[in-house]
Amino acid sequence: MIASLSGTVLQVGPTSAVVEVGGLGVLTLCSPGTVAGLRVGQRATLATSLVVREDSLTLYGFATADEREFFELLLTATGVGPKLAQAALAVLPPDQLRAAIASENLVQLCKVPGVGRKGAQRMVIELKDKINAVGLSAEPHTGAVVQPVWRDQVARGLVGLGWSEKDADAACSEVEPLVAADPDTSVAVLMRAALQSLARG
Repeated sequence: MIASLSGTVLQVGPTSAVVEVGGLGVLTLCSPGTVAGLRVGQRATLATSLVVREDSLTLYGFATADEREFFELLLTATGVGPKLAQAALAVLPPDQLRAAIASENLVQLCKVPGVGRKGAQRMVIELKDKINAVGLSAEPHTGAVVQPVWRDQVARGLVGLGWSEKDADAACSEVEPLVAADPDTSVAVLMRAALQSLARG
């Protein structure tokens, strides 16, 4: 398996890039977010996943190893192929996908093109245990800390009510001591506390 690719970027397209490795131009299919970080003529390193089919060998490129591992995890779900898995990561980063699956947030999962309610339910059923076992308890390979599920839910709720992401993040920090004191505090209670904090502020 080709786990990563390092070399000079020769070409960048909307959903692909060509990277020169040892004199060979290697085509990798990438999400728009990954492509946005690449510049022609500059060196780049991509985490990669090789998808083998009877009639093709396709290399998918990712900005981080965490994205690649989540891509490969999504492929284990029934009905999820490489294009759908890549679309999911283009719409939602790994931490948000983890949170959506762990909290059974079908509305969030249905934001992915090609994923309907039944498909979202299937993803939750087939991947939730795997997410709980390794996803939320581990840090991504980038070293960034995965946001707790409650924080993601409260922040999304506040943004949905019209608050800015900055204000929502600050309110989550205000109510964090409640979770520290009682890890079983419900999201509804945390949401009310966050709204009270914003009202005071």
